[in-house]
Amino acid sequence: MIDVLIADDEQPALAELAFLLSRDERIGAVHQASSGSQALLSLETHAVDALFLDIHMPGLSGLQLARAVNERPRPPSIVFVTADEDCALAAFELAAVDYLLKPLRPERLTRSIGRLHNAVDSGQQAIRPTTITVDQGGVSRIIRRDEVRFVQAQGDYARLHTPEASYLVRVPLADLERQWADAGFLRVHRSYLVCLPAITQARLTAAQPTVTVSGANLPVSRRHLPLLREALSATRIRPHS
Repeated sequence: MIDVLIADDEQPALAELAFLLSRDERIGAVHQASSGSQALLSLETHAVDALFLDIHMPGLSGLQLARAVNERPRPPSIVFVTADEDCALAAFELAAVDYLLKPLRPERLTRSIGRLHNAVDSGQQAIRPTTITVDQGGVSRIIRRDEVRFVQAQGDYARLHTPEASYLVRVPLADLERQWADAGFLRVHRSYLVCLPAITQARLTAAQPTVTVSGANLPVSRRHLPLLREALSATRIRPHS
């Protein structure tokens, strides 16, 4: 069970988040604060595993509160919940576990709780997630590598596919293959790099071998079959004929 403290100066947003958190069986106590300063005081009397922080609050902002909390010997995990997309880089520099945008979607919150649960369970609350900067409509955004399900080559660019959207980055697929190998990404085709845990089905004995990732059937080249078979042998994904 994860005990949490949530801080937001907007009462409707605070109440909604508290309600959604209380519905998840992985969440224990839910403490509430209507300002950053109140949250800091609450932390003196309540030991929590995680903080859900709005960024723009009067007085002590969510970012300032996170900096103060991170000075502690065993800081709680931090998730920012905000309508401001422009503070993602600053948030992840503070080792935030996640960055949720308002209006909050329940399924997105569920995934965030899962990340918190893993971080708390492994005692790695302060580990900074690997992120990558992408450009979307002229606006720079920060996305987490563990959101990426597969990558598609597009010339000198690569398209990162996440459950929510896809993002084009000016990085060759070969560079990502080398940089992300230790994170569970494997080249299955000259045009595709996949996150192995995201594979839900593999048909490797068919005339045209494929793997299914996030509902997409991706081709597997013959030259990449041996390494893919070896990698899948250590997972629960079994090839289908």
